[in-house]
Amino acid sequence: MTRRRQGRWLLRHFTLGFAIAIGLMGADFDWNLPKGFPRPIVPADNPMSAAKVALGRYLFYDKRISVNGKASCGTCHRQELAFTDGRARAEGTTGQLHPRSSMSLVNVAYAPLLTWANPTLDSLEEQALTPMLGEEPIELGLKRHEQEFVNTLRRDPHYQRLFAEAFPEGGDVYTLQNATKAIATFERTIISLRSPYDRYRWGGDSSAISESAKRGELLFSSSERGGCFQCHGGWNFTTIRFEGSRDRGGDEDTRGFFTTGVALYAPPNRGLYEHTQRPEDIGKFRAPSLRNIALTAPYMHDGSLATLEEVIDHYAAGGKMDHPNKSRILRPFRVTDGEKHDLIEFLRSLTDQELLHDPQWSDPWTGMKRLATSK
Repeated sequence: MTRRRQGRWLLRHFTLGFAIAIGLMGADFDWNLPKGFPRPIVPADNPMSAAKVALGRYLFYDKRISVNGKASCGTCHRQELAFTDGRARAEGTTGQLHPRSSMSLVNVAYAPLLTWANPTLDSLEEQALTPMLGEEPIELGLKRHEQEFVNTLRRDPHYQRLFAEAFPEGGDVYTLQNATKAIATFERTIISLRSPYDRYRWGGDSSAISESAKRGELLFSSSERGGCFQCHGGWNFTTIRFEGSRDRGGDEDTRGFFTTGVALYAPPNRGLYEHTQRPEDIGKFRAPSLRNIALTAPYMHDGSLATLEEVIDHYAAGGKMDHPNKSRILRPFRVTDGEKHDLIEFLRSLTDQELLHDPQWSDPWTGMKRLATSK
């Protein structure tokens, strides 16, 4: 073996060993998951740690992350709304409207792909850069102001402690890359598995949900009528990946995307087509999780359906818009008023009330302001 080849071999194996070691550093992080639920996948170069979660929580709610100090990640992802914003179209820090609504961040750690219609984006660390640096539309507006934001972090005594604890390896820890790593780490902890339905289905508490909700579950799971489970299946009511599962993300993975006949799909809301330029992908959007769905209105990628009743009517009609790409899963079915009520009761049973108020995901700056004003 030549010295050059030997050097490459050593570098490759050192890098692999370092990645494995980093991964093991986060292996003892306490996810506090119910028995039987899998752990999320965590990148080898961004292991979990309580210190990094704490830093990410402050960054997530810090409005200095926007160019004019008016918005944070938490502005479009509000805890009390299951980390959505209640708007049909998200609004950026300068008032510019996004063409789509803000997706919930609940259980985002299990998502094979991120956002409504990008078949290549599967990294929370990378995704965090989209609202920070994107210009069409402007969300946080940090493009060309990155160094100003980093300097703000560097000067803040609070962040001086948090960054040192989160990235103890030393060096210049005040970087945009480390900020996105911390935000992604915090987002991975936003896990919802404490709804009444969870207590009923996985906890063995037969009284946790109503008889109406139980009937609604049967209709939801019926392949002959509702068929909702075909796009919203499994315990997270959407496609998932987890530690030990087969990787379902990656370059142009279009599984889990559907055209549901909800709109005309004009630019810039043409779904996967915006990335693939394939005509058969026009109108295909990712099926979101239905967990906490009662709190995340308005619905669909464009927020065009205001209530769960409207959503059920839409699907009972087989989709209200005709389109050549409309999913074959969609077909009209008859639903009575009583069955509609049962379906909605089932969907409401997916609401995790503890999630909405759990202090581990709340705005830490609010508590600091209260403390300051009380002195």
